[in-house]
Parts: sequence; C-alpha cells; structure tokens
Amino acid sequence: MDYIKAFVTGGLLCAAVQILMDKTKLMPGRIMVLLVVCGSILGAIGLYEPYAKWAGSGATVPLLGFGNTLWKGVRDGIDKDGVLGLFTGGFTAGAAGISGALIFGYLSSLICKPKMKD
Repeated sequence: MDYIKAFVTGGLLCAAVQILMDKTKLMPGRIMVLLVVCGSILGAIGLYEPYAKWAGSGATVPLLGFGNTLWKGVRDGIDKDGVLGLFTGGFTAGAAGISGALIFGYLSSLICKPKMKD
C-alpha cells in the first residue's frame, strides 16, 4: 500500500504541475522555483512533515520535498550556528542529493556517450 500511496501522490503532484504548465504562461524554471518555495513554506508552518510521513517518496522526491529539505537544513543551521546557519544550513542539507545527481549524471554520460543536438 505504501508504494501505491507514493505513486498516486507523486503522480498527482506531477499532474498538477503539468496543468499549471499548460494553462498558464509560467516558464518551467519559474514553476520549479515556485515548487521549492512552496515546499519550504509548508515545512516552515509544519504542514509538510505529516504529509511526507503519510505519502512517503511521493512527497519527498519531487521539488516540494527539496524545498522542505532546504528549510530543515536552514532551521538546523540557525539553531547550531546562529545567523551564519541561515546561509550554510541549506547547503549542508542538500549537499548529498545534489552531489549524487552530479556524480550519477556524469557516470551515465560516460556510459551513454551523449552527443550535441544539431
């Protein structure tokens, strides 16, 4: 049942974003920023954690989850380092995921031999 909840939740988020892309003139980059900011705000007011516990990976993998991760990192950084944590907390919290994406993207480019478009 956990897999079904994650699949349906992630699918509904993706469908909502696709509708937003189709029905508005917002560019994809702005929609991505909107999702990260919404995840941060929902985390700050305490609504994202219960949702993420219920939905599992369907809530934590999309950009909303990344925004929530950044918020948690900033909150922990402020608790640990004061005002300096405001600047370092998000980097610390997101470093593993971003590093993994870069490393695996590079490794797949070595295996697949990408070519430039004409």
